[in-house]
Amino acid sequence: MKRAVVWFRSDLRLHDNEALTHAINTADEIIPLYIFDERVFKAKTSFGFNKTEVHRSQFIIESVTDLRSSLLKLGANLIVRIGSPEKIIPELCRSHKANWVYCNRERTKEEVIVQDELEANLWTIGVEMRYCRGKMLYHTADLPFPITQSPDVFTNYRKEVEKLIPIRLPLNAPKEVTMVEGIEEGGLPSVEDFTQDNNGMQPGFPLKGGETNALKELQYYLHETGLVSNYKKTRNEMLGRDYSSKFSAYLATGSLSPKLIYAELLKFAPDLSANEGAYWLYFELLWRDFFRLVGKKYGSKIFLQGGINNKLPDQQSEEMSLFNIWKEGRTGFPLVDANMREMNRTGFMSNRGRQIVASFLIYEMRMNWQLGAEYFESMLVDYDPCSNYGNWQYIAGVGVDPRQGRRFNLVFQAQKHDPEAQYIKHWIPELTDIPYSLLLDPNKYSSEQFFEYGITLGKDYPTPMLSLG
Repeated sequence: MKRAVVWFRSDLRLHDNEALTHAINTADEIIPLYIFDERVFKAKTSFGFNKTEVHRSQFIIESVTDLRSSLLKLGANLIVRIGSPEKIIPELCRSHKANWVYCNRERTKEEVIVQDELEANLWTIGVEMRYCRGKMLYHTADLPFPITQSPDVFTNYRKEVEKLIPIRLPLNAPKEVTMVEGIEEGGLPSVEDFTQDNNGMQPGFPLKGGETNALKELQYYLHETGLVSNYKKTRNEMLGRDYSSKFSAYLATGSLSPKLIYAELLKFAPDLSANEGAYWLYFELLWRDFFRLVGKKYGSKIFLQGGINNKLPDQQSEEMSLFNIWKEGRTGFPLVDANMREMNRTGFMSNRGRQIVASFLIYEMRMNWQLGAEYFESMLVDYDPCSNYGNWQYIAGVGVDPRQGRRFNLVFQAQKHDPEAQYIKHWIPELTDIPYSLLLDPNKYSSEQFFEYGITLGKDYPTPMLSLG
């Protein structure tokens, strides 16, 4: 009997799963496996944040639980372990006489270290490791350039692939899975097993993790409601469930394939160019691929302060007492504070909000962008290394943007994207009675005006920490 371990990583799905499909086609029996690596779920970042906060921990646990349930329906199961993959997988292969290990290849430093050590350990026992693909919309083999020569500017990348390179059809989910018998399945951990040092933070993301829910959300946003048609118009809003697709967390965990999204977009709008919203969702998937390619091309440079351009920004403070004011939503700038409170409460923030708070930290507070990037890594339910660090470098002017950074005018952003302060008041309820005109321009605050509405600045809500230039 030929046997293969399928090591699920950030590909927690049955549909369009190349590793799972190849293993089923090659082996007589498979061992589906997920490992909660404590270096991911219990470790700290370099600045001391929990590497994986409760929001993402909960979402991943839900996703793994759903994958197990789906495999059980196919006559198999998901083996769950807690520990180091490079130690657990060779032992599993040895004890159950596996011939191969199939997995998705990762490209960022910490993941590469693990997979390289695993491959070396497997080699000593004669087990072959076979890497598969599954994160990107386009297969790198189909692109018209090698990774080392991929464009550094998104517009150039888009022009080279958008109308010229076909996107492969997603693979079908298997109808049955033949599994090796007699393996202890392993219990699923809880959030409390991983994030005890969380200052009382509780999971708050409104959507549940897992492929089953991902497919429901795909149907809801495209076919049941047609909300995707308005995506370009609504994507910069910040309040509510439906202003954006909310696919990002499912993409980050691999519960939803980008190729499947594209295939469903074509069912909804066969001519994407004729449907602005549908095209723009595809456009965002292109950005996601682009950042992944930048990560492949530049490796660990996407994490360095000088970025891919080796350009150190000026005046980058790392004073934690100041950073904590931003982190906790106490800057005295309602739009910044509302966005930070939303992320702290739910693990999610709109794309527009992410740009606004990043710009504030970098250009108004003059702080090291890596602090913000690491805090996002800790907090976001949809954290992806390449997208997160790529976007932070983009704002900081040390990444792929040919311009010298992106400094956002906070007053203009508030007036344009939250003109009646509905988002601000939702996340900062103590400001509910303050007229929206007073909340959009903190430079015009006065203690007397706020006091008229029962708010004492510096006590009930922070006084602005600085003056906007």
